[in-house]
Amino acid sequence: MGSAEEYIEKRLAERRATGSYRTLKPENQLIDFCSNDYLGFARSAVLKSKIDGEIEKNGFVLNGATGSRLISGNLTYTENLEQDIAAYHNNEAGLLFNSGYDANVGLLSSLPQRGDTIITDELIHASVIDGARLSNANRYKFKHNDINSLEAKLKQVKGNCYVIVESVYSMDGDMLPLLDILTITEKYNAYLIVDEAHAVGLYKSGLICHLKLEERVFARVITFGKALGCHGAIVLGNNLLREYLINFARSFIYTTAAPFHQLAAVKMAYELLSGSDMAINQLKSNIAIFKNTIDHPNNYPLLQSDSAIQCILLKSNEKAKEIAARLHRNGLDVRAILSPTVPQGSERIRICLHSFNTENEIGLLTNTLNKLIND
Repeated sequence: MGSAEEYIEKRLAERRATGSYRTLKPENQLIDFCSNDYLGFARSAVLKSKIDGEIEKNGFVLNGATGSRLISGNLTYTENLEQDIAAYHNNEAGLLFNSGYDANVGLLSSLPQRGDTIITDELIHASVIDGARLSNANRYKFKHNDINSLEAKLKQVKGNCYVIVESVYSMDGDMLPLLDILTITEKYNAYLIVDEAHAVGLYKSGLICHLKLEERVFARVITFGKALGCHGAIVLGNNLLREYLINFARSFIYTTAAPFHQLAAVKMAYELLSGSDMAINQLKSNIAIFKNTIDHPNNYPLLQSDSAIQCILLKSNEKAKEIAARLHRNGLDVRAILSPTVPQGSERIRICLHSFNTENEIGLLTNTLNKLIND
């Protein structure tokens, strides 16, 4: 065994020893309480029919994009879609990326320069962290949703300052104090960037639009793989930002463009989202049912959240995996979130609620959980 293989084996052995070894699991027939398909779009026969109709309406299309958008992969359809999505979210312009990860990496690695400053919430998504690492900017993080901690970092700013937050945090499910963060960033002339991945769907157009704060936010990242049930993402901002990203965002420039089928799926998902009030109301009702029927033992607390993401802290990888496995045996697909994905001591099960979950399914979940966490 060579030195590279020895290193790989050592690191994997360390993961196994700490209970944090990751494995892939295929699809199953369990009741879904783990996916990000909040409104059921990914499983929607209506959406599939709309996509098929959109493809047929546009006649013969290539199976693939054939190249990057700067070479052979750009379409009038793509640019029109970008304009439509930007208008839907009350923004001037947008640029499509192949994933939310690509969008955050492209934006954060290209925009802040040496001498600038990036400040992120300590619970920000890994894609933002990776994008920031690729920049030459000074980097700080502030305590989660803590305005005083953010202001302390803002006082250390050099150059242009970019503050990056999530409207709904993916691992805790809680929301940011948006108005307070806007007030403090504006006080220090910082630029606010908001990742709206888990807010679209709970709020039809996202939290920024819900609060009518579009003009006060520098940029937003909207992803299509959660409530919209598709794949890809868009960075929303002004035309100047769009032009900049076309010229400097490496995750946009040096990758094959999305195929037509993906673009058609996104367009039809937005069409479906426009008429999704009933599904959104059902999702909110299901969140309330869960919160009203789950127990709150002090040793295994339920994190404060009004979103579709509900988490019970189990404080060790072993306990989180044990509870998830016992839920699986009861027909419930709930996943353990382990360190190092979350900080050590905050390991948990992460429950995702959906508009399609029935009251009986939620009852089975909460009854089973109440027995397990009160044992």
